[in-house]
Amino acid sequence: MLDRDDSAVQAQWARVRGRLREEFGEAAFRTWLKPLTLKEAKAGVVRLAVPTRFMRDWVQANYIDRLRILWSGENAAMRTIEIAIESTLARSPSVEVVAAAAEVPAEPPEVGGEEMPVDRGDFAGRLDPRFTFENFVVGKPNELAHAAARRVAEASAVPFNPLFLYGSVGLGKTHLMHAIAWHVRRREPQKRVIYLSAEKFMFQFVKAVRYKDTMAFKEQFRSVDLLMIDDVQFLCGKDSTQEEFFYTFNALVDQNRQIVISADKSPSDLEGLEERMRSRLGWGLVADIHPTTYELRLGILQTKAEQLGISVPIKVVEFLAHKITSNVRELEGALNRISAHASLVGRPVTIETAQEVLHDLLRANDRRITIEEIQKRVAEHFSIRMADMHSARRARAVARPRQVAMYLCKQLTPRSLPEIGRKFGGRDHTTVMHAVRKIEELRASDPNLSEDIELLRRMLET
Repeated sequence: MLDRDDSAVQAQWARVRGRLREEFGEAAFRTWLKPLTLKEAKAGVVRLAVPTRFMRDWVQANYIDRLRILWSGENAAMRTIEIAIESTLARSPSVEVVAAAAEVPAEPPEVGGEEMPVDRGDFAGRLDPRFTFENFVVGKPNELAHAAARRVAEASAVPFNPLFLYGSVGLGKTHLMHAIAWHVRRREPQKRVIYLSAEKFMFQFVKAVRYKDTMAFKEQFRSVDLLMIDDVQFLCGKDSTQEEFFYTFNALVDQNRQIVISADKSPSDLEGLEERMRSRLGWGLVADIHPTTYELRLGILQTKAEQLGISVPIKVVEFLAHKITSNVRELEGALNRISAHASLVGRPVTIETAQEVLHDLLRANDRRITIEEIQKRVAEHFSIRMADMHSARRARAVARPRQVAMYLCKQLTPRSLPEIGRKFGGRDHTTVMHAVRKIEELRASDPNLSEDIELLRRMLET
């Protein structure tokens, strides 16, 4: 177990906790992350403990990747995180432990990049066992995307190439991609499947260039049967990575191998993407996932409640379906928070307790302010182009309004820092953090800027 005198490790853990609190907010930190306790950190493995199985599963599903990245930033030697349930530690440190590693889980063996012989976990996208077709609730907004994903998963020959899924955050794009991978693995386990984010694709490519191992990289990605790239908008503006992806795309299409891609916009609307790449992405079937309807949200909540094995009064379900309209991820997160509160505190689930537990989420959804609206309003106010919000230009006349927009996004939307960064030309979350801090400092010393921001806030909130 951890030596209490190990001040260096304790200091690293304190900084990791501080970053988690800053990035995910006080409410999420207090509910899910504060209960984490550091038990051991040695031989490249960090062992954490939580009080309950439910909490362990929630942290594993929602925060583990960020935990690993933050630990790696503090101590590069720590590459694996394990989470145990506190009550089991006294019996055996291996009981009830879930490895949340830099390593791809043993099951399924062929999915998520298992074929990569070197540093598999650095880029392999871990598949969520909850994200199957059986658990996907179909409604009018997503029926085309669902049908297309099913066709790809079940077809013996490539039906359309690529399948391009697009829609706003949290509407089910990633769920469908995972579902395709699980289904293909069950039907044809011999097939080689890779699922990963565009950001990890870029990371692996840069790493291959750095270590002069591009041939292994090309062979890895051009020899798969099914390649799935999530959040391809991240490649916008990354010319070298786009070029490599373009050649990989063509090689797989020539071999009649299936490609599935997701993004937050249609190919024609992706700024910063080469024209030839935009054209290739629109070759196959482009399927839009629209915002959810009330009926679909109701169905999702009822299905999720059944999966969790909890009883939620119909009035509470209807209340949530009416109030939380932004995306499915927030809807499911709200139900999980209510369930956890009822389990931990022992109070019945009512509309009143739902309002109390979800006050921050409900307030954010009442505003319904989007990042795009903020960008548009700020661009108009400062007389710059909307495209400047996503560009790499650093001139002060452009950079300062962009920082103001990032600051307002953090203040007026429930979006995480990485989500905000992606909407500003694929920027890193640290860029957003810097922008927020910079504007906070300037507001204290520049009354004119402070007045501009207050005016923009009032215009956006009305």
